[in-house]
Amino acid sequence: MVRILIKSPCSASLIIQYGIKNWPIWEREPCNFSWIYREKEICYIIEGEAKIKTEAGESYLIKSGDLVEFPEGLSCEWKIIKSLKKHFRLGE
Repeated sequence: MVRILIKSPCSASLIIQYGIKNWPIWEREPCNFSWIYREKEICYIIEGEAKIKTEAGESYLIKSGDLVEFPEGLSCEWKIIKSLKKHFRLGE
């Protein structure tokens, strides 16, 4: 089973180590959508909150300050509760 990994809160040292502030930014208003991860994604939630439910039925809440890793092949439903802004990196 593929799992979402969450470090909450993400430490300042990890932000520096990964160079997160140099990653692209993605923003989205509250909405619902389906998503399949074709490759691994790591993201740092700058602001907002979302619920994510995998097709295996697991539910996760991600929020400001979290470092989240989505594995390749994950299929899930997103419900953005509070406008989301995140830094992200695709691939390994």
